[in-house]
Amino acid sequence: VQLQASGGGLVQAGGSLTLSCVTSGIIFSLNDMVWYRQAPGKQRELVATVTRGSRTSYADSVKSRFAISRDNAKNTVYLQMNSLKPEVTAAYYCNARQWVEFRLIDYWGQGTQVTVSS
Repeated sequence: VQLQASGGGLVQAGGSLTLSCVTSGIIFSLNDMVWYRQAPGKQRELVATVTRGSRTSYADSVKSRFAISRDNAKNTVYLQMNSLKPEVTAAYYCNARQWVEFRLIDYWGQGTQVTVSS
């Protein structure tokens, strides 16, 4: 199983980035996909979720500025980030999760760094 996140980088405040996470080795359409982030010295936090039924949910801090989406044909989940602020600087990780017989099975990508300068 591989989750390959990309699209991070250095951007000025107010700018935009789109993260991608390409998966292999899983049945993508059966997985809920989640973006997390972890800033230095802080705990990893959930940013956005898109279920296998394409329902989306967001952390309050990113609502209206971030958009998560999925393309089942490409086994890829995206995170569109707009109006970026320095406080969103973190490593962003994608996570694939599926319940199988009452067990949660999940996989993690390697992370992509997002740095927003003021």
